[in-house]
Amino acid sequence: MGIEDNVGNAVNKGKDLYEQNKDKIAEAVKSEQAEDISDKVLDGVADFAKKIAPGAADKIDEIRDTADKAVGNE
Repeated sequence: MGIEDNVGNAVNKGKDLYEQNKDKIAEAVKSEQAEDISDKVLDGVADFAKKIAPGAADKIDEIRDTADKAVGNE
């Protein structure tokens, strides 16, 4: 069994675990805790991006807000 087989088996196991637990995963992603963590991460990334590209602050905020809507419950 080669490395490709091992990787393929790991990917398949990951897919199986996801399928078995996708409802729990969806709940976790939409939780208050996920909201708090994602807000902190997204704020940090947005602040960093604004330092690198200060002229794009409005676009960065728009992207940050779009990403925030995908994670958490707010």
